[in-house]
Amino acid sequence: MPSWDKVQAEIKAVGSVHDVIRRQHLRALSEHTGRNVIVYYSGWLEKEHFIRQGLTGAEVSDSDKNGFMATIHELDRSEGLDLLLHTPGGDVAATESLVDYLRAMFGTDIRAIIPQVAMSAGTMIALACKQIIMGKHSSLGPIDPQFNGLPAHGVIEEFEKAKVEIEANPATMAVWQPIIAKYPPAFIGECAKAITWADQMVKAWLETGMFQGRKDAAKAADKVLGELADHALTLSHSRHISMDKAKELGIEVVALEEDQKLQDAVLTVHHACIQTLAETPAFKIIENHNGIGFITSVNVRPA
Repeated sequence: MPSWDKVQAEIKAVGSVHDVIRRQHLRALSEHTGRNVIVYYSGWLEKEHFIRQGLTGAEVSDSDKNGFMATIHELDRSEGLDLLLHTPGGDVAATESLVDYLRAMFGTDIRAIIPQVAMSAGTMIALACKQIIMGKHSSLGPIDPQFNGLPAHGVIEEFEKAKVEIEANPATMAVWQPIIAKYPPAFIGECAKAITWADQMVKAWLETGMFQGRKDAAKAADKVLGELADHALTLSHSRHISMDKAKELGIEVVALEEDQKLQDAVLTVHHACIQTLAETPAFKIIENHNGIGFITSVNVRPA
């Protein structure tokens, strides 16, 4: 007779109904593509009320590496990776580390699939892949660095504008002084470094991945960065970049609608993940097609 602990372990392994259904469809997607599949889903939209109360963890962070280590372990890496992304973005250093790890595991044989939204650092991860699969409903976002919600480009623009106006009319110093004073020492320099870091990192990923082998790889990468990384052009870090706009920029995008079976399989996985995030305590899901998952939960009630 199985022990209490063994039965309990079996129940936990099977998971909730949400887990069972989600894993079935993840397996079906992998069987359709013949590739490894990992979902990287954040519940920042479904758990917005918790975030307003100060809950953190929705963003890309170093802790996510544990989830990817768990889900990549024992996969046949020769089959490549399809990475389903649904994230608001996050820390640039963590993003760099995560992409480095994914490439160490799969080389550049990684496709990003965007069923709905992959913003900021999520877009950076997608640009590090060899190809991005998007639907008419999918969105990428600008990749200009942010500091606690402040755009690094915007901070430098404001500082440069202050310099010009003060040089032209020293009387404006009284207007600009309290504005510039809100920034801590060396903040302007840190913003400049963050912009350079992000631009160089994404350009290298594009040249060695998506645009690898092209004579115009550097020029093509510059075109992408010239729009997505420039706050002056995107105007807002929350701006959504459609599939058509991404194609216009030269990004290697494949329309999800071109393969009806793939579209059905992807959107079914997406709906299963979203329902899990909306109807259970799950807050972030990192899970592969074999049912190996690393799920972060939140156990507080909204006020």
